[in-house]
Parts: sequence; C-alpha cells; structure tokens
Amino acid sequence: MGTTKKVVSRDPEVMGGELVFAGTRVEVKTLVDYLKGGHTIDDFLEGFPTVSREQAEAYLEITLEVADSTFAAATGQR
Repeated sequence: MGTTKKVVSRDPEVMGGELVFAGTRVEVKTLVDYLKGGHTIDDFLEGFPTVSREQAEAYLEITLEVADSTFAAATGQR
C-alpha cells in the first residue's frame, strides 16, 4: 500500500460507529455503492471531496487482500 495515512476509522461518535474514511464522515459503504452502481472512483471523489484518492484506492486494496486471505483460509487454496 505504501502509505502511512490512516485509511478508515470507526468511532461510536461518528456516523453511529459505521466504518468511515478517516478524518471524514463518509461511510466506506458509499464507495462500494457507487462502484456497484456503475460509477467510477472519480465520480465518488467528485461527490465526496473530503476523501482522498489515496484513501479510496487503499481501502479497495485492503478489501481485496482481506477477501483473498479469507478465501485462502476457507478453502486451503492460495
């Protein structure tokens, strides 16, 4: 990932404890919803300028790594 900036955070005082991009009130689910709806990362970033491209891309990379690890653990495949 190559970044030291915090990507996401969760705080009961921010958006009811939902997972948000660090330093914002933007739920990470919003990015997923945008992508599922056929929109681009650029569309998302235009609508939510408090989220950096670095954060959005890092979140997607982290999500892919977790999915890969979970699949490998569940199936014994890599």
